[in-house]
Amino acid sequence: MKINLIEYLKDTVIKFPNKTAIDDNHAQISFSELDVISNKIAAAIVSKNNSSRQPIAVYLSKNRWSILSFIGIFKSGNFYVPLDVKSPVDRVAKILDNLNAAFVITDSAHQEKLIGLGYTGQIILLENVLSEPLTKENVHQIEQISQQIIDLDPIYAIYTSGSTGNPKGVLISHKGVIDFIEWAITTYSITDTATIGNQVPFYFDVSTLDIYSMVVTGATLNIIPEDRFAFPIKLIEYVNEKKINTVCWVPSVLNNVSNFDAFSTLKPTSLNKILFAGEAMPNKHLNYWRKNYPSALYANLYGPTEITVICTYYTVDREFNDDEPLPIGKACKNAHVLIVSENGLLAKKGDLGELCVRGSSLAFGYYNDPEKTKLAFVQNPLHNLYPDLVYKTGDLVYENEYGEIMFVGRKDSQIKHMGYRIELGEIETAMLGVEGVKNACVLYDEYKKEIAAFFVAHKSNVEIRKDLINTLPKYMIPTIWIEKETFALNANGKINRLELKEQL
Repeated sequence: MKINLIEYLKDTVIKFPNKTAIDDNHAQISFSELDVISNKIAAAIVSKNNSSRQPIAVYLSKNRWSILSFIGIFKSGNFYVPLDVKSPVDRVAKILDNLNAAFVITDSAHQEKLIGLGYTGQIILLENVLSEPLTKENVHQIEQISQQIIDLDPIYAIYTSGSTGNPKGVLISHKGVIDFIEWAITTYSITDTATIGNQVPFYFDVSTLDIYSMVVTGATLNIIPEDRFAFPIKLIEYVNEKKINTVCWVPSVLNNVSNFDAFSTLKPTSLNKILFAGEAMPNKHLNYWRKNYPSALYANLYGPTEITVICTYYTVDREFNDDEPLPIGKACKNAHVLIVSENGLLAKKGDLGELCVRGSSLAFGYYNDPEKTKLAFVQNPLHNLYPDLVYKTGDLVYENEYGEIMFVGRKDSQIKHMGYRIELGEIETAMLGVEGVKNACVLYDEYKKEIAAFFVAHKSNVEIRKDLINTLPKYMIPTIWIEKETFALNANGKINRLELKEQL
């Protein structure tokens, strides 16, 4: 195993210099071009500042230039922080304030907006960098820097939502990414023959699988235009046109294909590995895919950003009813998962507990936020004999009869209602299993003390309720019913629960 991602990239450039590395539907660049351009970006950073292991933010649209900037940044010995150019100004400003980054890479299209955010550090303008020649001295200097980067140096920070409204920057090491990507490409046989169809934004950690599968194996990364995901037929047309064979998408995208019965019009022709992550995958929609497109491999990946993307996985290998939950499976290689009960002991098989994770893929913590880090990254509750950090995910799970881990819901979505402890996720799963229900989201109105069900369906709430009585106890049946034509999604493609909550 290599020490840092630069070593992997060097090997890939040597093996596949003329092969397409990135296709963003505007242009294609080869691995040799990727190497040269990222070296230019690294040289520009080093020429302005010789310090290393510092945050450098990237404020660009989702395209090849973002990935080239990421690579240039870690070649310079620093770590990158993707910023969303579509995010509210307040959120980006909070991230920049927390980072206190000396540099931000952007382009002329976003320069004024960045300045308007109140950023006062140095701006590295991409157009200026690309116009500069790359000298032998530049390449030699970058080579020397790469030899000093160890596996526990940071490679990126991704900001996730914080309960106080302040985003938290999860800081990940080269070692964490290497651990994860070596597991992924081995488990799912991802090689240079893969054409990976990227869906998730680069500030969403699932994109790590897309980017570094390309870097490590020589696969081609295709950045699918965002507008294709709103139209399932157009999405499948694009996948077929580009001969995309490997994807890791959020379930909402797969659900959309199912809801529109897209396969009655067109089916994929090259897709053979379909991974999904980021939220629970309803079996009803997965069954649609498996029935209509049975030859593909399907896998459910689970993990918080704090454990470098994924810590458990389940490759779908048996049949499920529409109303059954899908397992999140077993621990990935070199990850150790613990199910810890309320009394701080390991939960017995079948008993509910909080999922905690330990391993070398664990994040350093939250950048520039030691207090939040101490709350989430704690000493292993099972012993106090030596330092042994675990990350408390806040997710409630149990082990089923097959030895698989089953996700039940968030600790903060477990409610006390009419004297009963209830998992809102269990109600959602039951609703999604009802024939005619296309999508569902269940929330709790703390003020009215009522369970609220938002739904997109071909039947009325009265009919849905009648079906639920056969699967749920009466105290779990929602009393507030709100029908929607569609659900608003957040930037990561998940249901925007905060927006729905405001409607109660």
